[in-house]
Amino acid sequence: MSVIQQYLDKCHQITESVAGQKSVIEQAASLFADTILKGRMVHVFGSGHSRIMAEEMWPRYGSFPGFNPIVELSLTFHNLVVGANGQRQAMFLENVAGLAERILRNFSLSGDDSALVISNSGCNVVPIEIARNFQEQGIKVVALVSLEHARQSPSRMQDGSKLTDYADLVLDTGAPVGDASVNIKGLNTPVSPTSTVGGAIIINCLKAETARLLTEAGQPPKVLTGAAIVGEETAIALFEDAYDEHAHRLARLYQDVGIKK
Repeated sequence: MSVIQQYLDKCHQITESVAGQKSVIEQAASLFADTILKGRMVHVFGSGHSRIMAEEMWPRYGSFPGFNPIVELSLTFHNLVVGANGQRQAMFLENVAGLAERILRNFSLSGDDSALVISNSGCNVVPIEIARNFQEQGIKVVALVSLEHARQSPSRMQDGSKLTDYADLVLDTGAPVGDASVNIKGLNTPVSPTSTVGGAIIINCLKAETARLLTEAGQPPKVLTGAAIVGEETAIALFEDAYDEHAHRLARLYQDVGIKK
């Protein structure tokens, strides 16, 4: 079998794995739709390469306001690789206890919020503490992990807990242990990760189901849509309206920061 076919076959398996999680995806989308209908936001957090999923959710074509992507550059800025702002620092910071609390200190959270926390291993400190902090504040948490990788990886938390321990719902990317999926003769280590494939499929299933629920509730979302579909004037109007709605929702997350209730 060619290496290309190996990867394509793994992607097909991942698609089937996601299809088997349809009921959990529906439950998660229902949580997210309820949050958005209440005028609040779904917090989406991912460190490392999991930031890709946060940005896949919002903002991009075919997406809509109601999601708050929490993307910390100190944990996700990989482009320089070495030197200042390098990968070594990001990987170190991902396991610093207490950083999650400082991140969420910037927001006025509510039990009407919900959260999607993404971590392929589910074993790094910051994503775990983010999820724990959300749950402690009465926020429902959906975890997106590779269950196989998470089960076979040691937690970096002192108490041994993993992201799945602080999740109300768990979604599985279907990626294998170590993520990479293609074995090449003469090469001792596999190449070509697949968690992004499974994660992106799940994110967009969540997005579609949430949009359906919002529409059926009489509040159809303002979807970022290309001019090739709706014409330039309508596309511009949709972008402006969607960004304005995002700003208004985000403002609610700041208005009571630091105020004792």
